[in-house]
Amino acid sequence: MRKVLKRLLSKLFIVSTIIILQMVWFFLLFYTASAGSRIFDMILKIAAFFLAMYIANRQMKTYIKLSWIFLILSLPIVGIPCYFFFGRPELTERTQRRMKKIVDAHATYRPANENIEKELRESNIEAYRQAKLIQQNQNYPIYKEDETTYYCNGETAYKDILKDLERAEKFIFMEYFIIGPGKMFGSMLDILKRKVKEGVEVRIIYDDFGSINVTPAGFIKQLQKEGIKVCRFNPYKPVLSVIMNDRDHRKILVVDGKIAHTGGYNIADEYINEVERFGYWKDAGIRVTGECVNSFTTMFLEMWSYINRTGEVENKYLVKKNTNTDAKGFVMPFCDSPLDHDNVGENIYVSMISRAKRYIYMFTPYLILSTELSHAMITAALSGVDVRIVVPAIPDKKLIYLQTEANFRQLKEAGVRIYRYTPGFIHSKCFVSDDTTAIVGTCNLDFRSIYWNFEDFVYLYNSKTVLDVKNDALKTFEVSKEVTDAECINRHFIVRFMQSVLQLFAPLL
Repeated sequence: MRKVLKRLLSKLFIVSTIIILQMVWFFLLFYTASAGSRIFDMILKIAAFFLAMYIANRQMKTYIKLSWIFLILSLPIVGIPCYFFFGRPELTERTQRRMKKIVDAHATYRPANENIEKELRESNIEAYRQAKLIQQNQNYPIYKEDETTYYCNGETAYKDILKDLERAEKFIFMEYFIIGPGKMFGSMLDILKRKVKEGVEVRIIYDDFGSINVTPAGFIKQLQKEGIKVCRFNPYKPVLSVIMNDRDHRKILVVDGKIAHTGGYNIADEYINEVERFGYWKDAGIRVTGECVNSFTTMFLEMWSYINRTGEVENKYLVKKNTNTDAKGFVMPFCDSPLDHDNVGENIYVSMISRAKRYIYMFTPYLILSTELSHAMITAALSGVDVRIVVPAIPDKKLIYLQTEANFRQLKEAGVRIYRYTPGFIHSKCFVSDDTTAIVGTCNLDFRSIYWNFEDFVYLYNSKTVLDVKNDALKTFEVSKEVTDAECINRHFIVRFMQSVLQLFAPLL
């Protein structure tokens, strides 16, 4: 009863209930007006037709258009209001203008290095093209690698994170989707408090929706009393809004502009397996050092400036140019957001799959694929590339897992090998290909991460870390169970029907 009462009184439940009631009110208003007036019903149908025509001509993926058009034409009473509140993956025009101004101001502090680009082009034209693909909208440069460390689980990363926090002398920036109380945040907070007393500046950004169930009441005030600057991204308010779907899913830690961490893990105890939720929680991340940390620093400062409406460019936090010219590897941190009209994360994933010559291995907790991604995987597998994907054996969201399984059959028929991570839940978001290229980041293979969220990545070429990602994949295959053809075919009719419905509306969820 205490747990039930706690959930009923939680901010998530209360705010969500108010939003649902508003939606129900809109639906009832439309239904009542439509049922009571033939003229209104005709106007509604005409409006649904013209809205469908408008959507058909929008710069939007075809499968997303089809989902909305089907809903609007079949159920205009539901589809029309839903579209106006949830139908735009990009930010509002006003928000876009404000954020673009901030991003453009910071972009000048991460200039491209023509010498490094030339060296990469001469070394491998394919890797150079992938780097240029990322740069089209992002203006994040490619760097020579200083030092990178790959983590195959959250526990190992956590130990190094504590050590790096202890090294801080000037500033610590933290940006996470989830920050929750427990051993992980508690031990980090002890260091942060001490560092503040030593004169180190500490700033924290967290996503309000992501952390809504775990952050205690007065969380911001408690940290501010300790001298820590804190702000929330996109507060979850009890008002229907077109931007409520945009979430900050990035995980960034920057220490003194010299060290940065990112990956799948948030700041909560399940990510370091101090508590068990869905079996063993397997995650992955990366630590980078050197001048490339400037990219993470500017990512954080852009978001901080946007949330706090400062418009200030704080270039004092950027390190001086110190390129390691002797390094053989290349590293490129970058991010993706609803701000740009190009899906950078999806584009680089498709590019890696399409350019793979021998193999490509992928970790993802969710496998809800766009047409471009599924086509790239199928084409690669049919052409003889060893394409393998690892998904969880224990799902965290059952409906989403049904969608994941709905993609198995067409992929397996093409020769893609799919594994379930039997020890529990795999939360890693990693790609590795041909012993030369890898991506480690925060972006899942689902529509929300690719189209709605703010995400971050590290692109690696010819780095020793690439083989670390590959070795982690090989070890993971050994403890995972490969999905068989029989599992894909022998599905109950009800399950197949539910999967068909979920596939139809997958781009809207």
